Amino acid sequence: MTLTGDERSLLMRLLAAPTAGPLETGAAGPAPRLWEAQRDYARAAGRLGFRVVRHAPAAPADLEAPGVPETVREAAADPGFLACQPSLVLRLGPDAVPRERTVMFNVHMDTVAGGPAASFDGEVFRGRGAVDAKGPAVALLAGVRTALERSPALGRDTAVLVQAVAGEEGGAMGVLGTRPLVGLGHTGRVNVFCEPTSGRFLTRSTASMTARVSVRGDDAVDDRPHSGHNASVLLGFLAQRMGRALDAHARNGAVCVAGLHTGTLHNRVYGSGDLLLNLSYADARAGRTLEEAVRGAFDTALAEFGSAFADTALFARTAADARRLTRLDWPKRGLPVLDDRDRWGHDLLRRAGVPAWPAGEPAFTCDAIWMADVPDTCTVVLGPGDLDADGAHGDDERVRLRDLDGYADTVARLLTAFTDDTDGGS
Repeated sequence: MTLTGDERSLLMRLLAAPTAGPLETGAAGPAPRLWEAQRDYARAAGRLGFRVVRHAPAAPADLEAPGVPETVREAAADPGFLACQPSLVLRLGPDAVPRERTVMFNVHMDTVAGGPAASFDGEVFRGRGAVDAKGPAVALLAGVRTALERSPALGRDTAVLVQAVAGEEGGAMGVLGTRPLVGLGHTGRVNVFCEPTSGRFLTRSTASMTARVSVRGDDAVDDRPHSGHNASVLLGFLAQRMGRALDAHARNGAVCVAGLHTGTLHNRVYGSGDLLLNLSYADARAGRTLEEAVRGAFDTALAEFGSAFADTALFARTAADARRLTRLDWPKRGLPVLDDRDRWGHDLLRRAGVPAWPAGEPAFTCDAIWMADVPDTCTVVLGPGDLDADGAHGDDERVRLRDLDGYADTVARLLTAFTDDTDGGS
C-alpha cells in the first residue's frame, strides 16, 4: 500500500504549518498554528468516518497536578499559553463500543522550533515534524483507511481513538496534552504512541528530571574582577566535576550536562547564573539513585571548588562564599515511567507481524509515560523512521515515503488483528 495523493498533500500542509509551542519559541515567538493543523487533520480523518469528540486546550487546573515542570507552571501564568495549544481527540465507531474493543493512537502535532522548509522529492519528505511526528500522523490515517477496506467490523464492533496532542515537545512532558486526555478516559485496550522506532514496538518509555544549579552573588566590572563573585568560573567548574561524577550513570540513562548561562559581555564579571542538567531514568528506583548521585556530585564539587580556588587572587571571594551562594533545585522531577507487561497485547502485535524492540537497546522518553498506571491496557511506542538517522529535532529532519507506507501497513495489520479478536483481548 502507499499514501494517496491526498494524504501526501495533507502531510505537506502539516509540515508547512509552524506548530512549535511557546516553550520552544519563547513568549515573544509566533503563536503555533495548532488549531489550524488539527482542524485540517480532523477533516481528513472525517472522510474515513472519524468524528471530533474533543478539541480544546487543557484546563488551568490540569497544571496543578504533581509532576508539572516548573517551566510549564511559569509559562501558564500567561492565559494565552494554554489557549494556543489545544489537543484533538477523534473517534471512529459508536460511543457504546467499550474500551476493551478500542485501539488508541497518540500522535503529537507540536514540534521543536526551527527546521528545514517543507519539501517532497518523490521519495523523502523534509520539514519540521516529518518524522516526529506529523509524518507518522498521516501514515496512521492511511493505515486506518486500509484496515477499513479489509475489515467491515472496524468502526462498528471495534473503535479507534486518535489523540492528536500539543505539549509533547519543549520539556512539557505531555502534562498539557496527553496527561489530561488519559485522565478523561480517552484510552483503549491497546494504546500506540506514534514515535519513531523503525517499525518495532517498544514497551518501555523513560522519564526525565531536570536539576538546576544556581549561583546568586555580586557582579563586578573588569577593572576589579576580584571584588565580585565569578559565577562563570564557579558554574564551569561544577559542570565539569558533576559531569565527570555522573558519567558512570550514563550507562543506565541519558545524562545531559545542558545549558550554562551567566551573561554575554566581555567586560563584566557575572555574579549570578544557572547550570541545567537533564537526566533520564528507566524506573523509579533508578530515578531515586540518580537524584542522590546528583546531590552527592554537587556537594563534592562545591567542596572541591572552595579548596582549589581559596588561594587565588581572582576567585578567593567566590571560593569563600560558594556554599552560601549556590543551591541545587529541581524544576522537573517525579514523573512516571512506562514498563508495559501486558502479554496479550504483545502477542497481538507479534501476530500482526510487528517485531519487538531489542531488549538491550535503550528506550527513550515520550508521552507514553502517562499510561503507566492505567490498568488492563497494553501500551507501546511504535512508529516509522529513526530519531537519529532521520534527523529528528535537527536541521535536516526527514522521513522516507517507503517508511511511511510501511507504517501504514503495520497499522492496518494491527487493527485487523485486533478486530479479528472477538473479545478485544479482554
